[in-house]
Amino acid sequence: MSVDAGQDTALGNSQDAPRTSLDTAAARNLATTTKSTPQMQGISSRWLLKVLPWVQVNAGTYRVNRRLSYAVGDGRVTFVKTGSQVRVIPQELGEIAALRSFDNGEALTALADRFVQREFAPGEVLAEAGQPADTVFLIAHGKVEKLGEGSYGEQNRLGILADGDHFGEQALLTGDGEWGFTARAAAATTVLALPRQALEQLLGQVAPLRAHLEAVRAIPHQRANRRGEANIELASGHKGEAALPATYVDYEVKPREYELSVAQTVLRIHSRVADLYNEPMNQTEQQLKLTVEALRERQEHELINNPEFGLLNNAEYEQRIQPHAGPPLPDDLDELISRRRGTRFLLANPRTIAAIGREWTRAGLYPDPVECHGSTVPAWRGIPILSCNKIPVSEARTSSIIAIRTGEDNQGVIGLNQTGLPDEYEPGLNVRFMGVDEKAVISYLVSTYFSAAVLVPDALGVLENVNVSNWR
Repeated sequence: MSVDAGQDTALGNSQDAPRTSLDTAAARNLATTTKSTPQMQGISSRWLLKVLPWVQVNAGTYRVNRRLSYAVGDGRVTFVKTGSQVRVIPQELGEIAALRSFDNGEALTALADRFVQREFAPGEVLAEAGQPADTVFLIAHGKVEKLGEGSYGEQNRLGILADGDHFGEQALLTGDGEWGFTARAAAATTVLALPRQALEQLLGQVAPLRAHLEAVRAIPHQRANRRGEANIELASGHKGEAALPATYVDYEVKPREYELSVAQTVLRIHSRVADLYNEPMNQTEQQLKLTVEALRERQEHELINNPEFGLLNNAEYEQRIQPHAGPPLPDDLDELISRRRGTRFLLANPRTIAAIGREWTRAGLYPDPVECHGSTVPAWRGIPILSCNKIPVSEARTSSIIAIRTGEDNQGVIGLNQTGLPDEYEPGLNVRFMGVDEKAVISYLVSTYFSAAVLVPDALGVLENVNVSNWR
């Protein structure tokens, strides 16, 4: 005890002793602190803005001219659910290629009423290869896998159909076809089915629908290629003076036009702050710097999610695929990049990239990374996988992976902007002085103009409903 008391006394004398030098707290009053510039946590890598080739749009509108297409491609049907009962919205039947140009509301309503709701348990067969293809199926909820027999008798998975997809539309045109694949429920599935017999009864009562389907049936298949584009007639392999076919390249009558969108804000700075507090950093410049960063973040968000020109909403339905088992397996990535020539980049949420890495590790695969714009990024088959936190992750822990081919010369995806703006601060972004109000607050209008265009449908593809939380 005496030892402890002696130590306490020594410590007390040391703390109470008079200082022999200047205290650091007092010294700071005469010192100049070293400061950082204002930091912002919301800044991301913004890979999409870096890799998109930007095309100058002087008139504010970009028109995409394409060859005439007879079939735009299969659409996705929307349903109305009341309790356990599901009904297709009549106008949504126009998403089926054979009904795409048919707009008779009464006839579509009568057709929608003929669909019958059916439930399938996992493993049940909806349609069997070789059997008569006499039913149109609309998938309201669930998953259906398409199976086909290989050259050696093995069973191959041809694809996955999910909510809003449909198959069997040939039953609208003819009743003597056969299923070329087996459709089997991969999960509990709800479908609306239209048997050919019910359709024929309806056609006897609704003349406009019968006339429309007869006109569609009369269109020669040779008028369109496998992409649905109007054919260019050619001859090859002939000898002598054979008569050559005459042809021309037909264009879409009403091509799509993309108008430049805008992201704007008004930056306000009090004149006292702008006048007096500019050392060692200019307050206006720092405020503007962070405002521009926020606008660029919003720009990338719009390029991904905007309902008019966002990449997630502009992918054609035949370019949207479903994962075979839920998580992003290597086979799913192969299927995604095989849908287009020259896939240039893959974009995914960071959580999705982590899920891809887990599946690689589980499969014992360790692909080599690649260099992209001075950074090392993961890659699959040599295609960079770029992080994009603007791709949403749903509450069900599912997300999407975007595959794009870029470039105007390559008929890919391009960014649209206009440079050379008045008071331009960065390419495609300007800062306009708006004046000083009665409270001595200076206002600046900060604007950026942009959009994105998909030149041909196969330039953009999406792997949807990817499970990003598959931990085993």
